[in-house]
Amino acid sequence: MNPTIRKMVIEDLEQVAELEQRSFSDSWSKHLLEDMLNSELDEAWVLEEEPGTVAAYANFRFFSGEGELMRIAVLPEFRGRGYSRKLMERLEKSSLERGVPELTLEVRAGNEAAIRLYKSCGFQTEAVRKDYYRNPREDALILWRRGFLGIPT
Repeated sequence: MNPTIRKMVIEDLEQVAELEQRSFSDSWSKHLLEDMLNSELDEAWVLEEEPGTVAAYANFRFFSGEGELMRIAVLPEFRGRGYSRKLMERLEKSSLERGVPELTLEVRAGNEAAIRLYKSCGFQTEAVRKDYYRNPREDALILWRRGFLGIPT
């Protein structure tokens, strides 16, 4: 089956909330996810392995000429299939559509797989927030991808 990416809708809330629970120690509540869906600043995308089965999702926020990857998660049983990369490609496409050349994200300093993915997408570490994460306590790396709309192809 060829996975598909589509905008998240309210009917996806249960599956995305479960994905959050299984992916993050600081998972977002259904209420927070619903607020995200209703926000004019946010885009939420789901990746379906097959129709009706949400295997991954991402949330991007766009404001003040910047884009921020707020969340990206893949269910454990679907990891290693390139789904995070597909969602990162969706972030780039959304940024191009909006004319937003600056992208940022934060990531746990110990999340080596995510850091490799982000660096392969052109992000560079610019700052560290000490003890930013709880449960477990860990630093956050702040990564940026700057001015990519102007890169010649």
